[in-house]
Amino acid sequence: MTVNVGDALPEATLSRLGAEGPKQVELSSLTKGRKVVIFAVPGAFTPTCHSAHVPSFIRTKDQFMAKGVDEIICVSVNDPFVMKAWGEATGATEAGLTLLADGTGAYTAALGLNFDAPPVGLMDRSKRYAMLVEDGVVTVFHPEESPGTCEISGGEALLAAL
Repeated sequence: MTVNVGDALPEATLSRLGAEGPKQVELSSLTKGRKVVIFAVPGAFTPTCHSAHVPSFIRTKDQFMAKGVDEIICVSVNDPFVMKAWGEATGATEAGLTLLADGTGAYTAALGLNFDAPPVGLMDRSKRYAMLVEDGVVTVFHPEESPGTCEISGGEALLAAL
């Protein structure tokens, strides 16, 4: 089953790399009582994710904040070390986006948004999507049909839907 508008997000423990090493983050602690954008990518440093998806949210961050969004979170089925390096390489960290690792893919699978692409070595990865979550409930959901495109899941498209 794939997550839909009106669904509560599943409980999830994601991770990020802090000054003292990897840190576990409960997704519910970031969404409870807050308005949060969550977007997911098939993989850090992959072409569309790196050159289109993350930059679209860097460009639109201030506009989301002006509409009352508290935080923009990028999730990928990668480890927290890769996500930290990717955040620095793209400028996402400097721009104030939060990059979280779904290292086991458990959160992505719970959403019903996992997929495999063996020809390019992507196994059990996340489909590309963007969503607005208010107090833990999905209020806008934009899944891409193809992992290689970033159209309805880009920052500008999600912003236009708010």
